[in-house]
This record gives sequence, C-alpha cells and structure tokens, in this order.
Amino acid sequence: MSQAAKVLQLFKTLHRTRQQVFKNDTRALKAARRKINEEFKNNKSETSPKKIEELIKIGSDVELVLRTCVIQGIHTDHDTLKLVPRKDLLLDNVPFCDAPTQKP
Repeated sequence: MSQAAKVLQLFKTLHRTRQQVFKNDTRALKAARRKINEEFKNNKSETSPKKIEELIKIGSDVELVLRTCVIQGIHTDHDTLKLVPRKDLLLDNVPFCDAPTQKP
C-alpha cells in the first residue's frame, strides 16, 4: 500500500473512531474533527518518507488510545459525573482467587 493510501486510510479511521468515541457529544465531535483536520493540514506538504511513516505511527497510536482508553462522562449534578462506557471497552471480570497457585 502506498504512503498516500495509508495516510488517507488513517484519516478516515481517525474520523470513524472520533464518531464512535464522542457519540452524542457535539462539542467533543467538533473539537476532535477540527484537531484531526488541522494536524493533517499542517503536515500536508511533508515529503520525507521517514517523517511520513513517523506521523502515520503517531496517528495510529492516537486512534488506539481514543478507541481503548477514552470514556464519555455526562454531568448529572454540579459535582457528579455519569460514565458511559462503550460496549467494546467493557471486559469480563476475572474472578478473584484467594489462594493463588505457584508457578513451577
């Protein structure tokens, strides 16, 4: 895959992730959209293949962090937040073991 195709794919992936992570939060959606577009526009004239690969890696890392670490919070009171985790963030609990076994 060419670098231009990788950059375009990353751009689209970041916007899709933004839409999932900040669903129903228009302010966050607009801010994330503006930041993604701004970063891509700032680096539009980059020609060094090494620098482009580095920027692609940074963008991929940002997408991973957004997808796996960001949880929405809704203000319900002046001092209370209601967390709204996405289904892909919820993990099955591992039962606690009072007597751990020793590895051989």
